[in-house]
Amino acid sequence: MSYTDKMLRDGALNDKVIVVTGGGSGLGKAMTKYFMELGAKVAITSRDLEKLQNTAKELEEQTGGKCLAVQCDVRHYEEVENMLKVVLEAFGKVDVLLNNAAGNFISPTERLSANAFDTVIDIVLKGSKNCTLAFGKHWIDIKQPSSVILNIVTTYAWTGSAYVVPSATAKAGVLAMTRSLAVEWAKYGIRSNAIAPGPFPTKGAWDRLLPGDLQEKFDLAQKVPLKRVGDHQELANIAAYLVSDFSAYVNGEVITIDGGEWLKGAGQFNLLEAIPEETWDMLEAMIKAKRNKE
Repeated sequence: MSYTDKMLRDGALNDKVIVVTGGGSGLGKAMTKYFMELGAKVAITSRDLEKLQNTAKELEEQTGGKCLAVQCDVRHYEEVENMLKVVLEAFGKVDVLLNNAAGNFISPTERLSANAFDTVIDIVLKGSKNCTLAFGKHWIDIKQPSSVILNIVTTYAWTGSAYVVPSATAKAGVLAMTRSLAVEWAKYGIRSNAIAPGPFPTKGAWDRLLPGDLQEKFDLAQKVPLKRVGDHQELANIAAYLVSDFSAYVNGEVITIDGGEWLKGAGQFNLLEAIPEETWDMLEAMIKAKRNKE
């Protein structure tokens, strides 16, 4: 038995319909794949329809399950409502909302424009709010029992962290929403929980956060008492449990999976204090160059 093994029994998510925002790549893709392996039908959403369609095709071939690609910018409520409509037309119902879409910058806060700050807030906090409100209203209107909201937050949602202030601000809001609705919407049969991952490197996100050789210079595994980063299956295992009926008595909980990192030193990016000004200049130029190519 290994921590990279799959945890739940076959068929654990049979008949579940799950929507995963930001499901086209990275951790969203990893969770989606495991949900499908366990029998769920999954709709994945993001702004990049081509990436979503490629991911959906790949996962259907790998798992034999059903994956629906739906283009949606979660920052806009009307697009979220339309996405929900498309999923309902395709699958007939929705049981689970997984708010996974995110955006982040690493930067001294004084270097950020107001627009850059807003971008992160809009995707993470406003996007999660938009999806939660649309899906919650739908479930309440049709009196659907046993619905689940699962939010992906971060350990610095409660500690804060230098150099990722927009993300910390937004994730703290999502965490507060998670706990608040766990109480308010329990009477409607809606459970609300969250996962707070530590370092789980993904190609796209971590290349944007730490481009070039910065990933080698700032090895985040060294901040983790277990001296390693997380494996995607470990996160998928916890997510699958929290959206399954096995967790029916878990409500308002935030499960931390970080190898003890936040206890060792709060704030994943506080170590960036050691970066000199000229390196910030170089990092900023690299990020802008990468963005212009996309």
